[in-house]
Amino acid sequence: MNNPKTRTTFHPLRLIAEYGSHIRAFKPNARMYLLNVIITGAVMGIFRLLFNFFVLSLGYNEALLGNLITTSSFVALLAALPMGYLADMIGRKGSLIISGALLSFSILAMAIWRTENTFYSMNVISGIAQSLAGVTMAPFLMENSDEKERTYLFSFGQGLQMTMASVGNWVGGYLPTWIGSAQKVTATSSMAYGNSIFIVGVGAAIAVIPLLLLKSPRLEKTQRAVFAPFQYAVKNPLLLTKLILPMLLTSLGAGLIMPFMNVFFRVVHHQSDVVIGTLFAWGSLAMGIGLLIAPPLAERTGKIQLVVITQAISIPFLILLGFSPIIWVGAASYYIRLALMNMSSPVYQTFIMEHVEPSARATVASLTSMAWNFGWAFSPTISGWLQVQYGFGPPFIGTIILYTISVIMYWAFFWRGSISTVQSPATTD
Repeated sequence: MNNPKTRTTFHPLRLIAEYGSHIRAFKPNARMYLLNVIITGAVMGIFRLLFNFFVLSLGYNEALLGNLITTSSFVALLAALPMGYLADMIGRKGSLIISGALLSFSILAMAIWRTENTFYSMNVISGIAQSLAGVTMAPFLMENSDEKERTYLFSFGQGLQMTMASVGNWVGGYLPTWIGSAQKVTATSSMAYGNSIFIVGVGAAIAVIPLLLLKSPRLEKTQRAVFAPFQYAVKNPLLLTKLILPMLLTSLGAGLIMPFMNVFFRVVHHQSDVVIGTLFAWGSLAMGIGLLIAPPLAERTGKIQLVVITQAISIPFLILLGFSPIIWVGAASYYIRLALMNMSSPVYQTFIMEHVEPSARATVASLTSMAWNFGWAFSPTISGWLQVQYGFGPPFIGTIILYTISVIMYWAFFWRGSISTVQSPATTD
């Protein structure tokens, strides 16, 4: 069984000192990566808030939004295995730089050329960027951390990203108003939204700069072998199925509602961009706080125990979010659900990477990326159609059912069973 480590009391000052010692242990490559995370988190916080409104302001509907999300996620799904191999061939640094450049280009192109064809083609490019980043991140962090600070690095990176996304959400709520005022157009016009998206694209380009300062570690020949990871997958089908299947169901549920939360608060609760931006800002901050406190909690409870407990507790709040007619109840449930559901994500990523051999990590990262993108490749299109026909009720019901099944799987596969950990020394720079 995945037993928790030594249980200690949570004395605040001792906890802060311990957290600081883990952060000080971060390697130079990890610190440069975190600087990229700070910039990317802020600009993508703006993008995720405003892009749906930008598309709707051009006269398109929620069905197109679902199709666009499906396009990028479907491409990311198809590209995951090739991108995992590419990440091994060109190295983590090159992979992260190319991913960041493609992301910036796709955003700038959508801001400049505002046609349906452009949206689809740029979502193809962003899907490739998303896939390359997704399969690179976990092996990169594993190679640039030791066991002592590993869980903290995974969680701190995602927590920092969410914290900066809260800043981006807040700025994004006001940015169209500022631009609209400067250009003498309404804040909800396509011009105000489009120019806001353009600024996001410039910010995404700036985020690539810290990645240029990374030092490329040398990979062993066994880590570059084309067939070694696939041979590992063939030898361990049951383990990989257990690791990936619950995440697949979670992604199917998340894809039904998460891409549309800004539309949900506008349509169901009739809130303005500023209110939704502020709501998203506090939501991202709540998620960031949850991610930051996840490592000490995981040390106390055990990694998989934290995953099961937090995701199970989040489900009642998901029900309140979807079906309460009271805005403050929905908002509070949104915050709590975000913090609980997402704080386990980096912990589970660490759990996966610790239980596969080093030569297979890029492939396993590809498979987990495929599992996550599979849900987002199909669910948004289904959800967009359901929203047009029946509203948000059916998508929320689907998400609740899928989340419940995935939590049961985590418990059955790992909490009750036993699984061995594969440890390897970090790659030095």
